Amino acid sequence: MDWLQALFLALIQGLTEFLPISSSAHLILTSKVLQWQDQGLAFDVAVHVGTLTAVVVYFRKEVAEMIGAWFKAVLGGQPTPNSRLAWAVIFGTIPVGLFGLFLEAFDIVDLYLRETYVIAITTIIFGLLLWYAERQYKGKPVEQFKDEYQLRWRDIFAIGGAQALALIPGTSRSGITMTAAALLGFSRTAAARYSFLLSIPAIVLPGGLKGIQLAQEGAKFDWDFLILGIVVSALSAFACIHLFLKWLEKIGFMPFVWYRLILGVVLFAIVFMG
Repeated sequence: MDWLQALFLALIQGLTEFLPISSSAHLILTSKVLQWQDQGLAFDVAVHVGTLTAVVVYFRKEVAEMIGAWFKAVLGGQPTPNSRLAWAVIFGTIPVGLFGLFLEAFDIVDLYLRETYVIAITTIIFGLLLWYAERQYKGKPVEQFKDEYQLRWRDIFAIGGAQALALIPGTSRSGITMTAAALLGFSRTAAARYSFLLSIPAIVLPGGLKGIQLAQEGAKFDWDFLILGIVVSALSAFACIHLFLKWLEKIGFMPFVWYRLILGVVLFAIVFMG
């Protein structure tokens, strides 16, 4: 890995982790198209530490309130909207954890799902599903839709189940969770905010497992590249979250739908021409 590759991959991770366009697909495809060698497990962990830092810092107030309310409720206090939202994040993470263990046990993703044609198919299919979800907002005021504090059990497990599908490259974790939330009657902003909160354990769990794996292997790190990856991915992800939430109700999901469709067509062209 050289400095340009490290900078570019960290920037891609930061910009795509929270947009409904699939960060894993972009990282895989960038390496394939530019014929870069695999950046390695340590760098993957580093850029995910960066994006995790960005979302925790951005939602620091909400996260602190949720944690405090959750502990009070567990210790016998009255449930509050924040404690219920904390439970929604916890239980919404269970499906992706179980599905991830299943895929890992049989090495399904690495053996079968990292192919360009698979990414092309998922990019288009879930782009069309996002378009279908976007249709319900047409001509309706935002006040007509639910916010993240109105999540019910069926919403939590439906969105959590959808998040599990994001383990398939090209699906987009943020994209599929926002799509599911939109179809369940939540506003665009509420769908995005819950998706971003769900990303915290979704990043921590696999990142922690990878970190343990690296420690057990006694891996040696190039700290200059890792620090660059953390900083660049964190800054770009923070800016992305802020701008996305600021503009989402104005622009809707359609720009991302068109991007996915165009990207999918390009990927199929790469498959058939290459």
